[in-house]
Amino acid sequence: MQTNQSDVLVIGGGIAGLMFALKVADQRKVNLLLKDSFEECSTQYAQGGINAVLSEGDSFDAHIEDTINCGYGLCHKEVVQTVVHGGPKAISELVELGVSFTRTEHGGYELHREGGHQHRRVVHAKDATGAEIMRALREKASTHPNITVWFDYIAIDLILVYEAGSKTLTSKTQVVGAYVLDAKSNRVHAFTAQMTYLATGGIGKIYPYTSNPRTATGDGIVMAYRAGLDVVNMEFIQFHPTLLHHHSERKFLISEALRGQGGILRNQAGEPFMANYHPELRDLAPRDVVARAIDSELKRTGSECVFLDMTQLPADEVVDHFPTIYKKLLTLGIDITKQQIPVVPAAHYSCGGVRVDLDGKTSCLGLMAGGECTFTGLHGSNRLASNSLLEAAVYAHRSADYVLNHSSHNASPPQAVADWVYHNYSDEHEESLLDPLWNEMKWFMWNYVGIVRSDKRLQRAVRRIQSLRTEIEESYWNFSISKDLIELRNISIIAELVIRSAVVRKESRGLNYNVDHPAPNPTMAKDTCISKARQGLFR
Repeated sequence: MQTNQSDVLVIGGGIAGLMFALKVADQRKVNLLLKDSFEECSTQYAQGGINAVLSEGDSFDAHIEDTINCGYGLCHKEVVQTVVHGGPKAISELVELGVSFTRTEHGGYELHREGGHQHRRVVHAKDATGAEIMRALREKASTHPNITVWFDYIAIDLILVYEAGSKTLTSKTQVVGAYVLDAKSNRVHAFTAQMTYLATGGIGKIYPYTSNPRTATGDGIVMAYRAGLDVVNMEFIQFHPTLLHHHSERKFLISEALRGQGGILRNQAGEPFMANYHPELRDLAPRDVVARAIDSELKRTGSECVFLDMTQLPADEVVDHFPTIYKKLLTLGIDITKQQIPVVPAAHYSCGGVRVDLDGKTSCLGLMAGGECTFTGLHGSNRLASNSLLEAAVYAHRSADYVLNHSSHNASPPQAVADWVYHNYSDEHEESLLDPLWNEMKWFMWNYVGIVRSDKRLQRAVRRIQSLRTEIEESYWNFSISKDLIELRNISIIAELVIRSAVVRKESRGLNYNVDHPAPNPTMAKDTCISKARQGLFR
């Protein structure tokens, strides 16, 4: 088995992984693993932007207040304060790395406003902010002499070194890298390092409708969970209210910034309906409210979609602010200056993940994490729009500073690691069932553990996932290793974690709405924590 050693191993190449890698690479050798290409990450598809307090009328206190209000009682205030205060510096660092944000004619940043915000504070690159961030970071990482990029490599499991005499997680357990599959050759390699940084992104592929890329299978969260680490608040999955509803384009997001600019949601009868669900903020209500409102309208009317109307705004304003969306929809026969946009809700962002501290450290020596695969405490039970890129950037900076200035959390990689044991059995008739298993899981997750939940549906989901997990584990331990099999196994475990977390939370709070418990329960204003050793509500 081939072993590749470096000072730092970064798994994932979105904004979190790339910013961290670039910052540590000036002093450390870095192996950067991508299971696909740079373009297949959630950052690439981020349209709206990244929050920062940069205008005279705005303030850190206002941004903190908006974040906490949106999180419905579960935000960790110290984390919110740290991330919000780190916003302006994060923007400056991105600019230094070559990101070109949209400017006003006077040279300042042009700021958008999105749902849940009191002020305009969304720094953007028109409506393709993520693509611009990735362009700049990709160019820097690809040419950095201390960064080696490995394409089509999918991490399977963390390599653990336990305390002498123990096979369970303790304060002295070390992560010394990961077993990784080369998807081109189907051979497993060991990548060892003093520090491993998980930046594997989200979990959207547990649902049939998602804005996430095909890589969003929760790999980092699952690897950490299998290692025994805490996974927190997995029930809180944000459904973006407005994914384009079109037969030939199923993943194109319609940015919340369109509503921030004055877009109006209408039902099939042409009626604006958000005042019925949030009389004060209407179309600028938080995402959870808007997604449930659309879901309610669809069920009430039997319609396949609702519509986002931009036609009341000046055409040149719409085209100038949203050129990417305008051009994309024009190719599909929709002129958004003259026609309404058909939209539906879709799985978009996970507020839960691997527990990390203020520096991005996990409870294992040698393991840190950043971005959507983490639980930091920033988002609470509902993420404020455009806080995710901010969280990833601020934590990447803090984690990199920690690595460069401390050695106490570093692991000591062994001279040799155990060889990977292959299961070389192949049965094309059995392996052809992998796609049907995944599709079955996605649809029951959508129907039973989607935007609106109930106790009965969750119990059905428990029974279904137990059965599917048994089938998938049998396949994993008996068939030849492959990328599809790894991802299917991971996404089934993610589904189980989401279901188990939702079962525990007997209330409606933020993104977890249960018709049998339609109000928040003050005694449950705690985080849901699941590990191999425990399950329950903790703070």
